Amino acid sequence: MKALVVTAFGGPAVLRLAELPDPQAGPGQVRIAVHAAGTNPVDAGNRSDGTWAGLAPGCILGYEVAGVVDQVGLGVREVRIGDRVMAMTSFPGGGGGYAELAVVGADMVAPIAGECSFIQAASVPLAGGTAYEILRRLQLPRGASVLVHGASGGVGTFFVQLATSAGLRVIAVGGYRSHKLLTELGAWHCIDYRTTKVAPAALAAAGGPVDAIVDLFGGTVLRDSLSAVRSHGQLASIETPDLDLDPVIDANLTFHGILFQNDGPRIQALAKQLGRTIHPVIAATFPLQRAAEAHQLLESQHSRGKIILVVRGT
Repeated sequence: MKALVVTAFGGPAVLRLAELPDPQAGPGQVRIAVHAAGTNPVDAGNRSDGTWAGLAPGCILGYEVAGVVDQVGLGVREVRIGDRVMAMTSFPGGGGGYAELAVVGADMVAPIAGECSFIQAASVPLAGGTAYEILRRLQLPRGASVLVHGASGGVGTFFVQLATSAGLRVIAVGGYRSHKLLTELGAWHCIDYRTTKVAPAALAAAGGPVDAIVDLFGGTVLRDSLSAVRSHGQLASIETPDLDLDPVIDANLTFHGILFQNDGPRIQALAKQLGRTIHPVIAATFPLQRAAEAHQLLESQHSRGKIILVVRGT
């Protein structure tokens, strides 16, 4: 099979197309003929330095795949050869999605409807799963307000849709050029962080403090917008925030640090919502051999939605 290999940790140029032996499905596993693979910021981080994920040079990145099952291992009964599926590879130490063939646990596979493309499906497992997990952890009631930093990114576009479908009032932070998109996805109000101070704008939009702040960006954005959340409110972040805990404690805030974990039922739940509650936003597609360009765009942090690698005809 052809696969993108990390030849050494570093910039996007370290991704090289190579010919490797076909992997085989073991007990409880299936092999997928990959049509599309999702990219995520964590992929770029692993390419730059795989220490956190326990990776070594020669590894294959990629946690999200969609394609057709072409081999099933011993004991697998729920998944059959020929099934159109989306799947999650082992996180964080697995990967393997940037390839023509990927072996995954059968419990991490979900069937996709015939009207859904492989490109759409490949965008969901990690990014959509992260948004799903944030919403599950917050447990906000219908009508609650939530301020979202990084709303126009891969995770953010899923979160806006899932939160809106759960009856939340989403105040989305993103560049002005993304506001039309975010509104179409269900955002109740949008704030341009480049031209507007976020905290007072959020307070004005919500008519008072919001119930929660979701940080999908990291850095100082959470700290700078703390004055917008109510006492006994909630914070959630998927990136390491630059945050002083004193005001968090003083305001009796609950902080949720979100690190994605493999969860088959979550992927299956998302697959059922694909094309109904959630409609993936695809920022760009690249053929597998142009993954370095995909990573350059990924690291620019200016893409709206997901960046997908097309592995074979979709």
